[in-house]
Amino acid sequence: MKPAPFAYHAPSSLAAAVDLLAQNENAKILAGGQSLVPMMNFRLAMPDHLIDLNPVTELDRLTVRTDSIEIGAMTRQRRMEFSNELRQACPIIGEALQHVGHRQTRNRGTIGGSLAHADPSAELPTVVLALDGVIEIRGPRGTRSMPMAEFALGFMTTALEPDEIMSAVTLPRWQGPHGYAFVEFARRLGDFAVAAAAVMMALDAKGTVTRVAVALAGVGPVQSRLTAVEEALRGHRIEPALIDSAAALAAEGDANEDIHASADYRRHLAQVLTARGLATAARRAQTQMKAPA
Repeated sequence: MKPAPFAYHAPSSLAAAVDLLAQNENAKILAGGQSLVPMMNFRLAMPDHLIDLNPVTELDRLTVRTDSIEIGAMTRQRRMEFSNELRQACPIIGEALQHVGHRQTRNRGTIGGSLAHADPSAELPTVVLALDGVIEIRGPRGTRSMPMAEFALGFMTTALEPDEIMSAVTLPRWQGPHGYAFVEFARRLGDFAVAAAAVMMALDAKGTVTRVAVALAGVGPVQSRLTAVEEALRGHRIEPALIDSAAALAAEGDANEDIHASADYRRHLAQVLTARGLATAARRAQTQMKAPA
C-alpha cells in the first residue's frame, strides 16, 4: 500500500520544526522512518503533515563526558554502534544495538525515533531506562527534561505533548568497576523481542552488590524497572542462589499475551533472561575489578 496524501516539510533547525508542529494539526515527526513509514504505508498512521527532522543537523550529536553521555535525538543507531568512545564509556548500548533490527534499519534508525515511538519491546528504551536516562524535550513553551522512567506512559505512548519534539537524551555514566548485560529472546535475529533484559551492576571488593539496575522489555505494555529484583540484590554478596531467587521476582506481575507468546511464557522469559543478565553482569563486574588500573 501507499501512504495517504500529506504535506512534506523539511525544516533546517529545531526551532523551525517546533514552529511547524505548533502551526499544523495532525502532524507527525519523521526521524529515521523505520517505524513511522511502514505504519503510513499500511495507513495505520495518516498524518496531514510530515515534518522531517533529517535536515536538522543540531540534533545529530554524540558527546561523551566524564560523568555523562549526551546523544542528540537524530543520532543514527549505526553511529552509536560504531563509536569507540561510546563503546568504552557505556558498552551496554552497543550490546543492545546488536539486537535492533538489521544493519540496514540501524543505518537509518535514530535513538530519538526509538524512544519516541515507545514500542514496549524496543531495546534502546530499555537500556535508557536501566541507565536512568533523562529525556530533553523542546516545545513552543521552551525546553524541559524528564526521567525516562516518567517519559513512557503506556503502550506506544509517551509524555510528549502534541506540539513537542524530543531533542536529546542524557545518560549518567556509571563510575568505577561495574558489569553490564543485555539479553534478549526473539523468534529470529532482528525480530521484535518477545522479552529482553538490561542489567547494570557494581560490586565491592567482597563481591557485595553496591548498585544494580534491571530493566525489562516486551513483557508488559511498557519497559519497566524491576525494583523488587534490585532490592533483593543490593547489599548482598552475589552468588548463584541469590541470582536465582532475585530473578524469580521478575516473573511476578502482569504480562502481555498475543500471537507471539502467552502471558505465562513471557513471565518465564522474564525470569530466565533476568537471571542470565545478572550472571553476565556480575561476571563482567568481577573481571573489571581484577583488571589492572
